[in-house]
Amino acid sequence: MKQDVKAAGHDTKDAAKDTGHAVKKGTVKAAHATESGTKKAADTTERDTKKAAHATAQGTKKVWDKTKNTTKGAVHGAKEGADKPTN
Repeated sequence: MKQDVKAAGHDTKDAAKDTGHAVKKGTVKAAHATESGTKKAADTTERDTKKAAHATAQGTKKVWDKTKNTTKGAVHGAKEGADKPTN
């Protein structure tokens, strides 16, 4: 009986060690996966931010060109209207 209790204690100790090793292994694996996922997300964010900035710059240039052309047309039209003699 005493030997059975002692053996059960060793079994419990060994099981606890195995559990501890499994938890450590799982934690390390999860930490590596998190690190990898975070790096991938950061890279994607950086790339997409650059794309968005480029697209914004292109859109701003298009709007500016249209505004500039419209303003030139309005100024030219106003000048022609001012130059016409009134009867």
